[in-house]
Amino acid sequence: MIIYRFFVTFKYISRRLCYYCKWLFVSKETTNFTYDLEDSNKHYLAALISDITKMDNKNIMGYIEEIENDEILRDHIRKRTIKNKENFRADKEVNFGRRIGWYAIARAIKPGIIIETGVDKGLGSCILTAALMKNKEEGYEGRYYGTDINPSAGFLFTGHYADHGTILYGDSIESLKKFEGMIDLFINDSDHATDYEAKEYEIITGKLSGKAIILSDNAHCSEELLKYSVKTNRAFIFFQEKPLRHWYPGAGIGISFIRK
Repeated sequence: MIIYRFFVTFKYISRRLCYYCKWLFVSKETTNFTYDLEDSNKHYLAALISDITKMDNKNIMGYIEEIENDEILRDHIRKRTIKNKENFRADKEVNFGRRIGWYAIARAIKPGIIIETGVDKGLGSCILTAALMKNKEEGYEGRYYGTDINPSAGFLFTGHYADHGTILYGDSIESLKKFEGMIDLFINDSDHATDYEAKEYEIITGKLSGKAIILSDNAHCSEELLKYSVKTNRAFIFFQEKPLRHWYPGAGIGISFIRK
């Protein structure tokens, strides 16, 4: 019986173990792992965003394909990673994972102001400003603000991408308190302590526009955005990633929005 159960269960972990062994030797990443998503996972994500934004599914899939085929962005990441001293923990060839959802939402709602707390290498910063640049081509102006307590964060965020945004260095809570302007898209990805996350939502409450969407990059292990949504009468949906050929089980996107 034990041997039979071993073979039944091993098939669920053997493939992930193979991916892990390969990753050890081909990747430099130590945090914020990057990977592609399974095709079906992308389709589920597009359908979810379509329902939230009331935009046609084909348009959302178009936005996802748009960012995935952005060779200018990929070349920028490649060159910045090679040049930067932080390249010991970053891969020059990356995929965007759940961040394609960030991009699609930014393209769909055409935000005037995006705030992302927790910049790290600046991959999200570049993806979000890439969306803003496309929006500008369509006549919609927007600005990105990132916050990070690490003064060396955001080494990818340079060039044309930095022309459309600013990184506010220092404690995210303090930066949010000082921020003036109405936020259309807010992404929480800073200190993952639950009380800190909850404090961020509390601070931005009076700074959210009527169409504002809040994303949590920590919702796979924190219920704070769900709790905030219930408290403030906002709708909440969670999307779970399914990484393609990667050992990491995936994180997700918590999405808080006003139901139309």
